Amino acid sequence: MEALFGPTLIGKSGPVPANSLNARFVLVYFSAHWCPPCRGFTPKLDMFYNAVNSNAKQVEIVYVSRDKTPDQFNEYYSEMSWLALPFEDKARIAALGTRFQVQQIPCLVLIDNQGNMKRNTCRMDVTNKGPNCLADWEQALTR
Repeated sequence: MEALFGPTLIGKSGPVPANSLNARFVLVYFSAHWCPPCRGFTPKLDMFYNAVNSNAKQVEIVYVSRDKTPDQFNEYYSEMSWLALPFEDKARIAALGTRFQVQQIPCLVLIDNQGNMKRNTCRMDVTNKGPNCLADWEQALTR
């Protein structure tokens, strides 16, 4: 995962080595503080994340910010329970957007352990199915 995210991600209790991501499902979340649909979806995603990880870590999310300022990033990220790409890593943020063909935000993408996109409809999955979407994601990873 280091090739995809760089050596270090931001975690709630400090830096996290990107190579330490070991959840079954790794999602990349493109979002921004200034985006009304994002502001509506992020609390739902946070509830989902906490619910599916309540017994054991199944899902990890990496927030890729489309915020305009560090203050926006910091305020918005404070509402999230997961990891984030550093706001300053603009080149990697742009590269990930291109790699995963992000057309609009919020966008939630499932990747495999090689960093390949396996499903790009995860926002709708979470919204429509909640924790039941994990079965769909399992199938996506085995294709």
